[in-house]
Amino acid sequence: MHINKNKLGLLKDHDVTDEKVYLNRREFINKAALLASSAALPSIAFAESEAPAPSYTDLKKSPFSASEDLTSYQSITTYNNFYEFGVNKEDPAKNATDFPDKSEPWRIVIDGECDNPGEYDLDDLMKPFTLEERIYRLRCVEGWSMVIPWHGFSLADLLKQAKPNSKAKYVEFSTLYNPQQMPGQQSSVLQWPYIEGLRIDEAMNPLSFMATGLYGNDLLGQNGAPLRLVTPWKYGFKSIKSITQIRFVEKQPVSSWMIAGPAEYGFYSNVNPDVAHPRWSQARERRIGEFLKRKTEMFNGYQEQVAHLYTGMDLKKDF
Repeated sequence: MHINKNKLGLLKDHDVTDEKVYLNRREFINKAALLASSAALPSIAFAESEAPAPSYTDLKKSPFSASEDLTSYQSITTYNNFYEFGVNKEDPAKNATDFPDKSEPWRIVIDGECDNPGEYDLDDLMKPFTLEERIYRLRCVEGWSMVIPWHGFSLADLLKQAKPNSKAKYVEFSTLYNPQQMPGQQSSVLQWPYIEGLRIDEAMNPLSFMATGLYGNDLLGQNGAPLRLVTPWKYGFKSIKSITQIRFVEKQPVSSWMIAGPAEYGFYSNVNPDVAHPRWSQARERRIGEFLKRKTEMFNGYQEQVAHLYTGMDLKKDF
């Protein structure tokens, strides 16, 4: 395969992110409320931890960031869905401690219906793009949510470099397949490798984001290191982790969860309080670190930015 080398040079200097953005967070609700809730909710979700000192000081501030209180670094990195490392919330943090293998470069294949396909080292792939911080809400289908300070770069900027052609209607993403590094792949809980997809206008939307870190630090294995998708108006499982392939395709991809549970997980996976999961309601959610549930917002609160993508669609049918 042809190897494309980056020709666009090094990153430019950007506004420095104030360290107070990370360190001056409010305390979570009082101890009594936490203790009262501990019998009903996983205690791991309420672990408190001061954010680590940022290791990136040149992150550009983004206008897309939410202005909500952040979920603690401890909770974000110990309460995870990543079935490649186990089906329980605490499994990824236990089983991904040595992932990825940093002695080897991470490779990304970009191919399909595009004029500039190639195989890239991630470090080379990132060089043309502005690293920025985006504070996004992440809503999970099980009824919980977080607010996470990601950093990374625009998905649209990456896809434009590949020059998709007129046949490119969708973008398909694949996770690394390596059962030795990812023990969950030795099970049959899902069809491996993990596959997800977006319609190309969704992928090009300014909210779509390629995350390489959070809280100013590189992503840990349990959070999808070294590269994951973030689509904040969709349920969290749509934001595929540890990506090794991005493919432009003409037909709608069949995602892993569509294969596993077609009646429960549709292609679009938009946060919609009016469409219940067959086994539970999605009308309310519990923010990790809070006791009481809150009303789920349409498109996870990003209706202004993405509602136009679905004009004329039946969002109960196209769920």
